[in-house]
Amino acid sequence: MSALRTRVARTTTFLLAAGLTVSALAVTAPTAQAASSVGGTISRAEMLSRAQNWVDEKVPYSQSSYYPDPQGRNYRMDCSGYVSMAWHADSSYTTWTLPSISTEVSKTSLLPGDALNYTEQHVILFGNWIDKSAGTFKYFAEQNSSVLTDTYTGNLNSSSLAGWPTSVYQGLRYDKVTSGQDGIGMWDPSNHYFHLRNTPNAGGNDRDFVFGADGMTPLTGNWDGQGADGVGMWNPANHTFYLRNSPNAGGNSYEVSFGSAGDIPVVGDWDGNGTDTIGVWRPSNHTFYLRNSNTAGAAEKTFVYGGDGMAPLAGDWDGNGTDGIGMYNSATHMVYLRNTANAGGNTYEFGYGSAGDQAVVGDFDGDGKDTVAVWRESNHRFYINNQNTNNVADSDFVFGADGMIPVAGDWEE
Repeated sequence: MSALRTRVARTTTFLLAAGLTVSALAVTAPTAQAASSVGGTISRAEMLSRAQNWVDEKVPYSQSSYYPDPQGRNYRMDCSGYVSMAWHADSSYTTWTLPSISTEVSKTSLLPGDALNYTEQHVILFGNWIDKSAGTFKYFAEQNSSVLTDTYTGNLNSSSLAGWPTSVYQGLRYDKVTSGQDGIGMWDPSNHYFHLRNTPNAGGNDRDFVFGADGMTPLTGNWDGQGADGVGMWNPANHTFYLRNSPNAGGNSYEVSFGSAGDIPVVGDWDGNGTDTIGVWRPSNHTFYLRNSNTAGAAEKTFVYGGDGMAPLAGDWDGNGTDGIGMYNSATHMVYLRNTANAGGNTYEFGYGSAGDQAVVGDFDGDGKDTVAVWRESNHRFYINNQNTNNVADSDFVFGADGMIPVAGDWEE
């Protein structure tokens, strides 16, 4: 998942639960996930969703006029009013006053939803890294009166950015942004209960609820680009996804038939727009089939990756706001990751865990990058790895029980 979720954000476990009797899920019309409150905590994914709203609305630039956010609250239509709107701040701040509700961060540590602020003149909203090593990134801006709100490409290594010297900008992180750290959880096939914990450590459950049915595979992801990750299910019998926008009991927000019998589900933010969408990996031909929306239709990305006996993974391995793909071989406990969702060589290749472990993807330390952890059923223990390397676990703890399937995600709405 991306880190917008972040994942940005967005994280999932892809493990096929088979051999159980299938029953149907109830279907309801999509319902929007609860948004942040004015001046309250907000996720990175929601910041980007709010910023994209003004791009979609083609809002013009004005230092004296106001325009509503998705909830109808008005913000000033200039660069700092736009960032204030994206952050869901309590008023339209200026480039001089935005530092009063944020903390300075280095430009190289920017995460989706942060800002680059030149107090004398201009501020832009950081979207995601395109190539962090090269300094390139996407940003949102109310630029000037000659253009509408839009997205742009910048480079930290260039001499200028949005018309001003790059050196004069200061990185800012909104004080109310949630950490983006993923919690852990379990889905129990015996009673269809999710047991979720907001943080990746031992302790009690923060959420317990029923979702899903016999024979299904649990999924998690940010399906609507707002707030917390939701839950989902894949039914291998009819190759259908059932997705709910929030981590609680209720009807489906989306019901989508995609793929074929024998496929394994995989979800991620394939285009960097802040929402996780569906896909499958086909073991018979080692092929990914991915869609950029949670709707039925032909795959928008089709490519070969992986091999026999492997399980597909997805995550934002490099923190650029777009998910790449990967594979986990439980027999050899080898991890193979690629930063982009297309065919090619491995960006990372390492051993982690022990034979029979189940891979769990998440941003467990809130640094904007997803990593591969494992859950060991024999001792009910998570082994959290905050780097995509072969190393000793950064933390390990007991959570779950026999027969359960591990998941990870940002459950805090």
